Amino acid sequence: MAQKTFDRAALEQLIVKRFFYAPSFQIYGGVAGFYDFGPTGCALMNNIISVWRNHFVLEEEMLELDTTIMTTHEVLKTSGHVDKFADWMCKDLKNGEIFRADHVVEAVLEARLAGDYQARAAKEGNAEAQVLVEKKDPKKKKKKGTVVAVELEEAVRKQYEETLAQIDNYSGQELADIMKKFDIRSPETGNELSVPQEFNLMFDSSIGPTGQLKGYLRPETAQGQFLNFKRLLEFNNDKMPFASAQVGRSFRNEISPRSGLLRVREFTMAEIEHFVDPENKDHPNFVDVKDVVITLLSKDVQLSGKTQTRDMTVGEAVEKKIIDNQTLGYFIARIYLFLTKIGIKRDRLRFRQHMDNEMAHYATDCWDAEIHTSYGWIECVGCADRSAYDLTVHSRRTKEKLVVREQLETPRVIEQWQLEINKKTFGPKYKKNAKAVEEALLSYTDECYEKLQKDLETNGSASVEVDGVTFEVSKDDVTIARGTVTEHIREYTPNVIEPSFGIGRILYALLEHSWWVREDDEARNVLSFPTVVAPFKCCLLPLSGNACFDPFVKKFSRQLRQSGVSTRTDDSKASIGRRYARNDELGTPFAITIDFQTVEDNTVTLRQRDSTEQIRDTFENILKIVKESGDDI
Repeated sequence: MAQKTFDRAALEQLIVKRFFYAPSFQIYGGVAGFYDFGPTGCALMNNIISVWRNHFVLEEEMLELDTTIMTTHEVLKTSGHVDKFADWMCKDLKNGEIFRADHVVEAVLEARLAGDYQARAAKEGNAEAQVLVEKKDPKKKKKKGTVVAVELEEAVRKQYEETLAQIDNYSGQELADIMKKFDIRSPETGNELSVPQEFNLMFDSSIGPTGQLKGYLRPETAQGQFLNFKRLLEFNNDKMPFASAQVGRSFRNEISPRSGLLRVREFTMAEIEHFVDPENKDHPNFVDVKDVVITLLSKDVQLSGKTQTRDMTVGEAVEKKIIDNQTLGYFIARIYLFLTKIGIKRDRLRFRQHMDNEMAHYATDCWDAEIHTSYGWIECVGCADRSAYDLTVHSRRTKEKLVVREQLETPRVIEQWQLEINKKTFGPKYKKNAKAVEEALLSYTDECYEKLQKDLETNGSASVEVDGVTFEVSKDDVTIARGTVTEHIREYTPNVIEPSFGIGRILYALLEHSWWVREDDEARNVLSFPTVVAPFKCCLLPLSGNACFDPFVKKFSRQLRQSGVSTRTDDSKASIGRRYARNDELGTPFAITIDFQTVEDNTVTLRQRDSTEQIRDTFENILKIVKESGDDI
């Protein structure tokens, strides 16, 4: 694979050189996980977001929001983030270095498998692998990521591969067991590691001068959209289904930020919350995408310890229930079309299904759009069916009904759970808490009622939690059973399909997928961005510093910008070839050169970035070519 010889260091040097982005606070020594975007990076990110808005918000008629970054403790406690938004971390017991447990297991096992490959290849006479083995010096201190050429037993190699295939599916205890079983140590020092412990990833803060109101920097943009559901539904004239969308910064206090933009502590997200009827998750536009072919890695394949993918149409995947429903399938297809539109390579993009233990407890199905980079397969977009979890928990906590009321043309008879409270025993038993306990019981979902009924039948009592306090209810206090009712107005809590995009990760993957080096000159880097996302669409290059070119530079620049073509003028004293190369490194698709012939007849030379082909024509015709180079400018 060409990916094996990918020179990431050269790309990273180019990224900093052309100021796409660079580490924050660098003159003070820097802090891991924070990056500043320069003019080129800002333009690239804004163009990606612009395509995202056109592709989703405009085409799907979504309702865009901008909600606050600071979020109160109460909101994130209700959503489950305070208790469950955590990763497993472990520590080098000698030097105190912190690692994310699943990542260190993954790194060590992958290094051992790579070493096995090298050892086997060397034994078979592969010269390149033999050189790698000969260069190994056992007396040297192992550096992080160093691959040691050691052949593994076939059974051990298979165990490693099966463990890696399920790496996202393990609990903290399971990770601890794996670390003990395979003797996982610090990849840099070889020191023993501590048992994995949970670490909450949210940045906490306080609101107001007293510091008594606890808050957090939001870990996602979703909660603000859920809290505004009633207003959004009203704005949409109470019509279902509909979607809200938001682009904004989110924050996660990563245990061990590494890999550039792929694991940072502050990042830009673009999230969609598509509210849908739980009894009808078909999508009216599904027919438009059913024939889109995507690459799938299902949970069943992963649980078998394998990573083989399968190409199939979205329509077939939904029909076979590999993807749970039409709306989820529709958005997976739309995600695929968006990513390929901005320049992600089709053969390096797959959709991986979450395994049961990996999936959020409230989700019914979840797929990640993973993009292959020099770091391996990286999750860049998540697309989950979050069921009715978020609206339900916020409604229960606030006593605000976050529901849709639908007038039925024909009344219907339905079966549902019916709760009857024995007022004679209930009030005296719970006293001042009676109302709160009753409201908690009445706000239960079907799943909660089912569990309540089972507990009452089995144990004679059941637990009810109210504001963090647990109360016991018995069969003498409540009666719960299934019964039929006639419904004239249907009232339901919508389910939510949520596509969530990590813009920084997508941006980095795009840089890797777009970068190449001209065969005739290794020093000549090219970033082949599609015109739609290129930071600058065109550069103006006066042949020299002769004053006669100035009026043309000014005139042509204004005309390009007025036509919506982002333009950069490079009038430095460098040779025209060097300036072409410099703009290739910025990913600029077109270069227009102004020379002495321009002064005479108003013609210019247009150079295309990837092919380096050049044509000569009037500026007006060249402008038309640039504008029509894609319906994306």
